[in-house]
Amino acid sequence: MSGRARLALCSAAATLMASCALLPLVAEPTWLLLLTPLVFVQTGVGAAARRVPLGRPLTVAAQALVTLVLLTLVFAREHAAAGVVPGPDAFRHLADLLQQGSDDVNRYAIPAPLTDGIELMLIGGVLLIGLLVDTLAVTFRSAAPAGLPLLALYSVAAGLSDGAADWLWFLVAAAGYLMLLLAEGRDRLAQWGRVFGAAPGSPGTVDSPAGAPVRTGRRIGAVALGVALVVPLALPAMQGGLLDVAGAGVGPGKGEGGTVSAVNPLVSLRDDLNTDDDRQVLTLKTSTTDFSDLYLRIVSLDDFDGTTWKPAQRHIVGVPEVFPTPAGLGADVRRAKVRTTVTAANWYAQNWLPMPYPPSSVQVSGRWRYEPIGMTLVGDHGQSTRGATYQVTSLAVRPTARQLAAAPEPAAALLREYTKVPSALPGVVARTARRITSGATSHYQQAVELQDYFAADGGFEYDTSVKVGQGPGAIATFLKKKQGFCVHFSFTMAAMARTLGIPARVAVGFAPGTPQADGTVAVSQRDAHAWPELYFEGVGWTRFEPTPTRGTTPSYTLPDTPGTSLPDPALPSRNASSAPSAAASPSESCTGEPRKLDACDSPSAAVAPHSGGGGSGPWWYLLTGLAVLAALAVPLSPLLWRTRVRSQRLGAHGRTAQDAAAHTLAVWQELTDSAWDHGIAPDDSLTPRRAAARVARLGRLDQAAEAAVHRVADAVEQVLYAPRPRPAEGAAADVRRVIAALRGTVSARTRLRALFLPRSAVRVLWAVSARWSALTRRVAAARPALRRPSGQRG
Repeated sequence: MSGRARLALCSAAATLMASCALLPLVAEPTWLLLLTPLVFVQTGVGAAARRVPLGRPLTVAAQALVTLVLLTLVFAREHAAAGVVPGPDAFRHLADLLQQGSDDVNRYAIPAPLTDGIELMLIGGVLLIGLLVDTLAVTFRSAAPAGLPLLALYSVAAGLSDGAADWLWFLVAAAGYLMLLLAEGRDRLAQWGRVFGAAPGSPGTVDSPAGAPVRTGRRIGAVALGVALVVPLALPAMQGGLLDVAGAGVGPGKGEGGTVSAVNPLVSLRDDLNTDDDRQVLTLKTSTTDFSDLYLRIVSLDDFDGTTWKPAQRHIVGVPEVFPTPAGLGADVRRAKVRTTVTAANWYAQNWLPMPYPPSSVQVSGRWRYEPIGMTLVGDHGQSTRGATYQVTSLAVRPTARQLAAAPEPAAALLREYTKVPSALPGVVARTARRITSGATSHYQQAVELQDYFAADGGFEYDTSVKVGQGPGAIATFLKKKQGFCVHFSFTMAAMARTLGIPARVAVGFAPGTPQADGTVAVSQRDAHAWPELYFEGVGWTRFEPTPTRGTTPSYTLPDTPGTSLPDPALPSRNASSAPSAAASPSESCTGEPRKLDACDSPSAAVAPHSGGGGSGPWWYLLTGLAVLAALAVPLSPLLWRTRVRSQRLGAHGRTAQDAAAHTLAVWQELTDSAWDHGIAPDDSLTPRRAAARVARLGRLDQAAEAAVHRVADAVEQVLYAPRPRPAEGAAADVRRVIAALRGTVSARTRLRALFLPRSAVRVLWAVSARWSALTRRVAAARPALRRPSGQRG
């Protein structure tokens, strides 16, 4: 393996080793497994381009183009021509994924789920760093400056992570960098190393070229260590989502303004519902004796893009003493005040405050801010619920079925915002909604029939382990398979309600907990839940419960209103369903496997954000490999053809005189073509003897090689001129000796060109041209001659 090839491999290895520092930032390491072959393909394309050789700008351009093709294949193949050729749709899709990744970075705590957006940012970012490292270290033969992008990669990871093992990742990255330095070559490295080196002759210095790599690597490592330790400390404080393990707050200021870019609360959903250790999250003391409607709401998800539901970006203000009347609630709707004291567990760090809905006032200490549209409280600058005790006064709204059925049309602005359905939503969703509600005479009846379809009539099963797919088609898959958990039910019902013109959103929080002997109510991890809220003018946002065996069915959706519907303690948390961000913090509730549920990351497996090109299967990896091989075969085709021809010419031959003569002429042809490849163009006007002398002179051959050239020329003259030519022994070995001598007398550039772009390869074009001419002559001869009679007689 050549020195430059080793350097290219070290460059790829150094990039991958530095990228390991990003592993603590996300919950799953699978992105690194996907990244590894992509980095080596990128490096291989650069190595092939340099051996052609292409110019430096063309080499970088080829690598950048292949990198774009690889990203398209992995993340946007459904939007690209033939799955690999990016067009406007592919670029738009990649841009959307990057925007999604940026939102996810701000949304999730470390370790974040591996959403498509985050995966694209990780893989695309590392490939960009890998391209910079390969360009500097290999294409421009400057390995030392290549440490800057590697250091930037580590520093970003160290600045975001708070892990105690950061020093280990630094050692891994530093080892890759030093390996790259040692592989570069002593001369170039020694020149760059004098910047850090002591004056010649200083005590303890190593002046020999052989010691330069070790000396420079040691000093650069010390400098890089200092920079890596200082840079993370100098980075500005960053909070929120990935940038803060505790889910640090939202917006600047002291509670008098700003915005909240909502943190997705659906984290560790399936982990919480399937956990063997069902820990208590909250303890409630309440003034009501009917706990059936005591849902604790964390946040509402009102932004639906066809792939996921998430909270919209909202303006936030200081917490008012008395909250305004909920939007849409009329004076004629029966209501009662409920006072609830909530105590959060010391491990539960949620930056949204769980409260009964709708709240009228809240007494809570700490830095909290109020979002008026959703009537929620969000922690500011790291404020969380950890160990907090607070009092909430809320309204128990009790509308009747008659009031809901008679609800007038809501305001146009509200209707427009909360009935938006993206074009990506499969048509089967709207068709199923219309079929289920075909006999309904009001939006209320439509809502009840949707609820009953999921909870009782449609044959759906509650299952927290089911996987129903990802992306816009996941809702259609859920409707087909009829298995899922609360997020699937709530998301699908809300989407179907919007297709019917009913304003809808999804609420996330906790279903009613379990009453205790001391009069309190215990809310555990398995009580996490998600449910749809539909808007009816005169009543406001109204809860529905489509998830079978979970939560409680609202009394206003039943034909006969029961006296109470307390949760059944025998059920394994009949209220549980969607993990509010119990794991949006570094607490134990988000145990390192947030993605195991299909999305510790996204709201649901049914509507999890996955790109159209995600989930690369084995066939696509096979196609990727074939595409890479095809891309490499084009520049390598002259080399492959020349190797095959040389093997045929210098190989075995028959023992007859005719075979020996043909072999001698083929050997001579190989000698003249090899000389041509090394810069000595053939001269067909010369005799074999004079041609041999010319090759020996221009090729500056030594005596042994010159004698070998003349022996081959004598054998050719025997074949051409002797009445009874004698077979030549060892002609093939003589030609190999001459080729080796020619390689030793030319520059490295000429040797590379003779190997990868041999001049004699033009004979292929000549042969094709000759065959085409012969073919056209045969076709012309085969056609009947259409000559006009000349009128002359023979």
